[in-house]
Amino acid sequence: MLDATLPRKAPPRDTARPAAPVYVSDAALPRRRETAIADLATGLRRWRLPMALARLDIRNRYRGSVLGPFWLTLSTAVMVVGLGLLYSSLFKLPLAEYLPFIAVSLIVWNMISLIVTDACTALTSSEGIIRQLPLPFTVHVLRGVFRNLIITAHSLPLVALIFLVTGTMPGWEALELIPGLLLLAINAFFVTLFLGMVCARFRDIAPIIGSVMQLAFFMSPVLWKPELLGSAAVWLPLNPFYTLMETVRGPLVEGGVPALVWLSALVYTAACGAVALAFFVRFRGRIAFWV
Repeated sequence: MLDATLPRKAPPRDTARPAAPVYVSDAALPRRRETAIADLATGLRRWRLPMALARLDIRNRYRGSVLGPFWLTLSTAVMVVGLGLLYSSLFKLPLAEYLPFIAVSLIVWNMISLIVTDACTALTSSEGIIRQLPLPFTVHVLRGVFRNLIITAHSLPLVALIFLVTGTMPGWEALELIPGLLLLAINAFFVTLFLGMVCARFRDIAPIIGSVMQLAFFMSPVLWKPELLGSAAVWLPLNPFYTLMETVRGPLVEGGVPALVWLSALVYTAACGAVALAFFVRFRGRIAFWV
């Protein structure tokens, strides 16, 4: 028989701490800022996933095509030759000087236009994934950015070919192209993040963005050189499309980028980033209901 006076051993307790939940939702304490920062950090850390999804998008888009993304390169080459012959005669500019300018301008502008217009559907096009998988929204934003950067990269050999044909090779100032591309990529991320949310909430903004891009094409120095404006060229840094395009085009065809253009591009990048992050912190929890 067991002695009732003997102390009984307490059952062993589980000392393992319970796993903390990944997402905590509290209506009183929504923790919007912490959740948005965690979303950005996780999405950037998993950059290989949006890169793989972007490559899959390109493969599916051009399935069955002979040239694939190089169709855009071919159409850009035809436009460069045709517009170069025409506008070099209208502006009374040497063809060897104007052809590299318009080639770089059209390629950079096509990249900016693709990023802006595609940003309007960056989140709505991933509706099925957003509603079924708990992926960070940053993954869908990076997916659109990577997709357009890869498509634009197919046109880079055209620039090298134009330089070889015209015999105008850039100097050491072409190294400024690296920070220019980095600045353009940062802007692409913030623009895609902002327009993806706004266009998911208001579906009629996408056609407005398309009309704005058409107007910006003619108002920005893509086909015409900035010096053709004369004294009015001092107002060009107020055009964000010009400043961002010039940070990439200037090192290749214009011998560098003025300090004022760099300053304007940095200011526009900071402003765009502040607005996009503010909207993301405030409305991130509603994106799944908007798409």
